[in-house]
Amino acid sequence: MSEQHRNDDLSDRRSTVLERFPTKHLPSPQVRDLPAAPPRLLPILGPGIVAAGVGLASGEFILYPYIASQVGLVFVWAALVGLVTQFFINMEIERYTLATGETALTGFSRFWKHWGLVFAVMAYFANLWPGWATSSATLLTYLVGGDATWIAVGMLVAIGVALTLAPVVYTVLERVETVKVVAVLVLVVVGATFAIGADAWRDVPDVVTEASVPADQLGFALLMGALAFAGAGGGQNLCQSNWIRDKRFGMGAYVPRIVSPITGEPEAAPTTGYAFEPTAENLARWRRWWRMANIEQLVTFVAITFVTILFTSLLAYATVFGRPGLDSDISFVRTEGEVLADAVGGWFGTLFWIVGVVSLFAAALGIVDYTSRLAADVLRVSYFERVSESKLYFALVWGLVFFGCLVLLFGLTQPLVLLVISAVVGGFMMFVYSGLLLLLNRRVLPEAVKPRAVRVGALVWAVLLFGTLSVLTFDEQIRNLLS
Repeated sequence: MSEQHRNDDLSDRRSTVLERFPTKHLPSPQVRDLPAAPPRLLPILGPGIVAAGVGLASGEFILYPYIASQVGLVFVWAALVGLVTQFFINMEIERYTLATGETALTGFSRFWKHWGLVFAVMAYFANLWPGWATSSATLLTYLVGGDATWIAVGMLVAIGVALTLAPVVYTVLERVETVKVVAVLVLVVVGATFAIGADAWRDVPDVVTEASVPADQLGFALLMGALAFAGAGGGQNLCQSNWIRDKRFGMGAYVPRIVSPITGEPEAAPTTGYAFEPTAENLARWRRWWRMANIEQLVTFVAITFVTILFTSLLAYATVFGRPGLDSDISFVRTEGEVLADAVGGWFGTLFWIVGVVSLFAAALGIVDYTSRLAADVLRVSYFERVSESKLYFALVWGLVFFGCLVLLFGLTQPLVLLVISAVVGGFMMFVYSGLLLLLNRRVLPEAVKPRAVRVGALVWAVLLFGTLSVLTFDEQIRNLLS
């Protein structure tokens, strides 16, 4: 074959690879080979830990334990259903980024330019009020006293400084969330040894044998919110794209990471991503990447989150089950800590609150990161191609920090309307982007990389689940507002 024929053949094959990508709103990706996956799982562990670390927040420390304190262990099953559903959603988000280096939001923007902006705005609506920083600060006052408002302001500023000074933002985020996960697991081991009695352990099978939906006692919205957002939810799942890209998964290895404007070294980057030809070598690499990414997500995000929810629920069940007058807010953690101190010893109540402070602070850091990261990616790709993503990211980080400080210093509590928005937006986001993921991965990716029947079925289930929950939750919240 002549050189000209070889070049023509290469051009034809590359055109075939790229013809699936909609290019009305964004340019075509570049064609490159898929990088080889590492020989061991350990080097790629991280994104699932980050997801678990960010997701282990008020739901795991307040909501599920509160449910267990009221009705026992009969609703813990819902956490596993929610986590398995999110596992499949996360893996379809990862599928697109592994294969292209683009985030799922960039993929959505190929169909309509403003899809990414819609999701970024919804993520901001859900996270504008600094609830996790305030909860962490309140727990800290149980330990050392002080004014929770000023402590929360200090935490927000510390988050902004930490993210700004990190040479590679993802690396610091991964380390912080790993420390948090380790702290939570230490609490699990210590609590299982000293705080949970034999009677509570004997009732663990109730998770399966007595499984129910106790809506009459607790209300449908609270229970379904717990099911839908066990571990993560809303915009956090979408950020799985950004985190695995910064960890150098698949084609994400070609995309520069977000770096500090002060200590980092920015790199030039194309607006969009890459695509690989489905050659035998590339497909063999793909299969290894896909297998390792699935294992990483299962042994970190799913396993860590479920163990934590089960343990915190069991701890609450063993100590405060049936206790009257418990509230489903941060005061619940104070009561639980006091009861644990009385039952086990002051040291354990202190340990419980310390882990709570660390957990909620790390969640606040992760929420500021992913909210800003999603918006920076969207703005860079679709609206400000000549501005670096790092600069956009840090402007958004400090904007979120500044707004949160203003909310706290002006003494504003979370407005009722924002509570309603937060309750509805997360589920609605997941309903919409589960459907978009199905469209994106089935239409754009090569035949050998597309999701098959089981994964398609899981996304259809997610669409039905979150669509139904969105409608029912919205209806209940509107009824509450009008009553």
